[in-house]
Amino acid sequence: MTSPQRLVWDATARTRGWFVLASATAVLGSAGTLAFPWAMARALDAVVARRSATGPVLVCAALLALVVTTGALQTLANGGYGSGTVATLRRSLARRALDAGVPGTADFPAGDLAGRLSAGCAQAGAAGVTLVTASAAVLTSFGGVVALWLLDWRIGLCFSLGVPPLVLIARMFMNRGSGLFLQYQETQGRISALLLEALGGARTIGASGTAAAETRRVLEPLPELSRTGHRVWALQRDTGWQVGLLIPAVEVLVLCAGGLALLHGDISAGQLAAVVGYTALAMAALDQLDALFALGMSAAGARRVAEVVDQSAPAPGTRPRPAGGHGTVTLSGVTVRSGSRLVLDAVDLTVPAGTALAVVGRSGAGKSTLAALIGRLREPDTGTVAIDGVPLRELTPPALRAAVGYAFERPAMLGTTVAGMIAFARPDASHEDVVAAAGAARADDFITRLPRGYETPLTDAPLSGGEVQRLGLARALVHHPAVIVLDDALSSLDTATEARVDSALAAAWSDRTRLLIAHRVSTAARADLVAWLEDGRIRALGPHAELWQLGDYRALFAASSTGPEAGADHDARPTTEAEADHEARATSEAGADHGTHEHVNPHAQEPV
Repeated sequence: MTSPQRLVWDATARTRGWFVLASATAVLGSAGTLAFPWAMARALDAVVARRSATGPVLVCAALLALVVTTGALQTLANGGYGSGTVATLRRSLARRALDAGVPGTADFPAGDLAGRLSAGCAQAGAAGVTLVTASAAVLTSFGGVVALWLLDWRIGLCFSLGVPPLVLIARMFMNRGSGLFLQYQETQGRISALLLEALGGARTIGASGTAAAETRRVLEPLPELSRTGHRVWALQRDTGWQVGLLIPAVEVLVLCAGGLALLHGDISAGQLAAVVGYTALAMAALDQLDALFALGMSAAGARRVAEVVDQSAPAPGTRPRPAGGHGTVTLSGVTVRSGSRLVLDAVDLTVPAGTALAVVGRSGAGKSTLAALIGRLREPDTGTVAIDGVPLRELTPPALRAAVGYAFERPAMLGTTVAGMIAFARPDASHEDVVAAAGAARADDFITRLPRGYETPLTDAPLSGGEVQRLGLARALVHHPAVIVLDDALSSLDTATEARVDSALAAAWSDRTRLLIAHRVSTAARADLVAWLEDGRIRALGPHAELWQLGDYRALFAASSTGPEAGADHDARPTTEAEADHEARATSEAGADHGTHEHVNPHAQEPV
């Protein structure tokens, strides 16, 4: 596992200028603070002896100016260092999380990941500032102790008696607190994950009347959070009263020794005043409970960030996409596992360039996993995925992104305007490119009806689920990919609109390879080929009309029309095998118009 300390140190190296300034001002401030009681003692002795005190007073003023100036600079440096370090940690975490594909996984739910990205990085990034501040306090305290020893060894000895108890208190605090801080943050992350999940399904919860039950589910970890919080507070309380008793006891002991030294003539009145000042400075090390607490929280935050950074991410390739490639997709012996479950089992599949391939199958058959493999959103455990003969793992990220475009069931509304959302993955896209992509996705008609057309802010655009899906499709098309993957990206469209979109894609992008995750029989009928997934393997591959002769294939659509994958448009799907057969006949001409290939892939298993 990545060392949390190393993680923070690497982030510190990015802002080392601020860190050096913070450290230098802290040292100078400590030096000025330590010199001030000495200068004040000289001024007081000069007044008592009726000598000129101008020089010592000027020295006191200069030291005071030094302390104030360095304090202001240290505050500035701490802010610059802290913000820079936190930003670096957040970039590292976000980049690794996205590269490794961890958002939304069982180990890192979205809410928990958001907590690590916000609070975890902020706490970890504050470690350097806290360490500099605490080190300056310890340095000042050490200097105060040395000064007490130099003034009178008996005074220094009296103060040193308080050091062993302080070390013991600090060690007990960190030993007990480190686990508590981590547990508290992990419980907070669980609540955040549950809350974000509930917010995402707010309409379903409201429609089903389960708000009370969902509230109980979200707040279920709250008693554990409360118990952990009370244990943290109890730890602070116990440490607080121990330090609170230790400090006055040491102060009384030191001042008594100083008073006796003054009575015996071993020190002057000014030096006694210096004893009082140095005692207060030396006590700074005994009063760092807040710093210990902050360091404990920083360590816990750094550990949570390191857990995400430790996730393995696929190494980027170095080869450009070969010139003249048209988007032939090949899967050779591809196997994907999820824990002990076999999601895809030695899949062999070739999708010729320009082919529209519909992937069908029951829930859990591996359809979305196969779609994710095409653009390297997921790595196969074994086997190779290639485009135009080049394995995806060898392609550079820009080449891969240019080769494969994705449209998802729930597109993220990224960007500020409608045009900005479409061009989000290609900021240099011209207005003509944006309009062409929107036209191919059949989105241009409703965009032009918006108040400001393509420049309408997303916050002011009243969009339906189907319209958002068409914008997501336009975003995938704007960079002219050779392969377009539609992962249930048309599920919110009625069958007529879906047919219009598919027809537009076939006309405008006939040379592009299209892979569609299909649940409707009409979608499969319009595709050139259908890949039938079952239990992680391709049971059959061929034209829809040919597969329709199989009873199990027809039953697949009859079952899915009422199953959980039916999507938003239930009324647009056949609910019986007879209705499915009728819709298949009604759309068979559309499939023929798109150049249905009457062949079966020799690498696939034969139909059963």
